[in-house]
Amino acid sequence: MSLEDEFWQGLREIAKKEGRAIAELVEQINRETHSGNLSSAIRVFVLKRFRASADTPKPPSPEEHTARLP
Repeated sequence: MSLEDEFWQGLREIAKKEGRAIAELVEQINRETHSGNLSSAIRVFVLKRFRASADTPKPPSPEEHTARLP
């Protein structure tokens, strides 16, 4: 399977955040994909996860919270 380094890194970050092995994620993606192209399915998976996390509002950092206090 051939993936660009950025997608491997993204997959590693997702696995670490979820406390799972990369192999587990790849197995899940392989089971759920209908395209037959695992590399493409992994790229789409990583992209969707990062988009979803970008859409989730983040709580303010302690510095930002302190700066907002009167």
